[in-house]
Amino acid sequence: IETHGITSFFAPPTVWVSLLRHPGFDAAGMDRLEKIQYGASIMPEPILTELRERMPGVQVFNCYGQSETGPLTTVLRPEDHDGRLTSCGRTVLNVETRVVDAQMNDVPVGETGEIVHRTPHLITEYWNRPEATAEAFEGGWFHSGDMGKFDEEGFLYVVDRLKDVINTGGVLVASREVEDALFTHPSVFEVAVVGLPDPKWLEAIAAVVVLREGAAPTEAELIAHSKASLAHYKVPKRAIFATELPRNASGKILKRELRVLYGGGESAVSAGVA
Repeated sequence: IETHGITSFFAPPTVWVSLLRHPGFDAAGMDRLEKIQYGASIMPEPILTELRERMPGVQVFNCYGQSETGPLTTVLRPEDHDGRLTSCGRTVLNVETRVVDAQMNDVPVGETGEIVHRTPHLITEYWNRPEATAEAFEGGWFHSGDMGKFDEEGFLYVVDRLKDVINTGGVLVASREVEDALFTHPSVFEVAVVGLPDPKWLEAIAAVVVLREGAAPTEAELIAHSKASLAHYKVPKRAIFATELPRNASGKILKRELRVLYGGGESAVSAGVA
């Protein structure tokens, strides 16, 4: 950006978090950008709010899709962000998107189901993986693995990855909502929320937190902070401090690795602060 004067830049949320927290952000000429895009994983609402405040003259786009779909399915355009910061927009050209239940019936507006797509841009199969192909294309639509909902105006909202929804005490909780609550704490640099095995709750909500440099909040302080904006059953049972979060090559946080690392049964998921 500084050296070559580019005017458009895409990055996943993890990269935007790092850029916003970098001491040289404001001096690097970021305001010379004309368009910025985010995608590849769910953008925390507090981070998006900060991004728009610190780059007020830049057009912001949320680009949602999967590699299998070529890869774009919906876009939230700059003029549609106000009042819809957690939306991923409307479908793009040649893409059909639905939100369905387990029987492939469309769910009512405002209710959550799995997001499925149909488009000529789709892959035809997973190479040498017939079972995975059959599962992904069950019912003639591509199953994204994302849980979402539509609003009355046709804007799509991704609630969580299907595999990342936490079943705590028989109640389903979206990890995204808990992460957004913790991102508002001034000491939190980055956070990933996962469900870990627990004999009482089935899965206990656990927040793996990377702190900002020099910050030293206690576990109890972070949990108390989340109580201010979350229903009691959504409050983390534990906050785990880490120096970094595992990522894949595209910058997505690998929650499955966190579940393996910290999911060692009751000893790894103590009740923490009730």
